[in-house]
Amino acid sequence: MKRRFVIRSLWTAPVAALALTALPAFAQEAAEPAAPEVAETFATTTVAMETTAGTIVLALETERAPITSANFLKYADEGRFDGTVFYRTMRLDWGDKVAGLIQGGTQYDPKRILPPIAHEATSETGLSHTKGAISMARYEPGSATGDFSIMATDMTGLDAKPDSENADQKAGFAVFGHVVEGMDVVKAIHAAEVDPDKGEGFLKGQMLADPVKIVSVKRIAE
Repeated sequence: MKRRFVIRSLWTAPVAALALTALPAFAQEAAEPAAPEVAETFATTTVAMETTAGTIVLALETERAPITSANFLKYADEGRFDGTVFYRTMRLDWGDKVAGLIQGGTQYDPKRILPPIAHEATSETGLSHTKGAISMARYEPGSATGDFSIMATDMTGLDAKPDSENADQKAGFAVFGHVVEGMDVVKAIHAAEVDPDKGEGFLKGQMLADPVKIVSVKRIAE
C-alpha cells in the first residue's frame, strides 16, 4: 500500500503593491536609520540519507515541527529506513519547467512502521513546501507513519489552507525539514525512468522502473 501525496490545487500568492510617499518638504531631520534585521534561527538536527544514487543531507526542524521530526529520527535511529527505497516520482508539466517531488520510505510495511503521528500543519509551523523541503506522505491528516516526500521544485500548493472548506486542503501536508546538500541526487531521482504499468489509480505512471535504495539514514554529529 502506498502513502498518498495528492495535489489538490496549486496556487501562487498575489504580490502586494507597495506605495511610496515623499517626505514633507519642511522635514529638517533625517529619519533614524532602521536597525538591521536579524534572521531568526531555529534548532535543527542534521541527518545523512545515503542512497544508491548518492547522499542527501537534511536539516530536520526539531523546534518548529517537533512531532514530525522526532518521528523521522526514531525511524532513522532504529534503522527502519535502512533498505527501503524511493519508489515514486511525480512529475508535473508546468510549461517552461517540470515540477514535482519524489517519495520513499516504508511503504506501510507492518514490520517497519510505527504508530501514526499527530499532524503538524504548515500554518502552525511556519514551514512551506519549497524546493528541497521534506514532508510526510499520508492518507487523512494524522495518519502519517514512515513515508515521506522531498520537493524537487517549489510545491507550495501542498501547504495548509486554513480557510479552505475542504478538510484535506485545510490541513495540507506536514513539512519538517529541508535538503542542505544533495539536491542533485533529488533531481536525478526525480528524472529517473518510470514503469508505465506499475502503480494503481493516480500512482500509475509515477512508479520508478528501478527504485532507488535507501542504504541508511543516520544523524550527523554537530
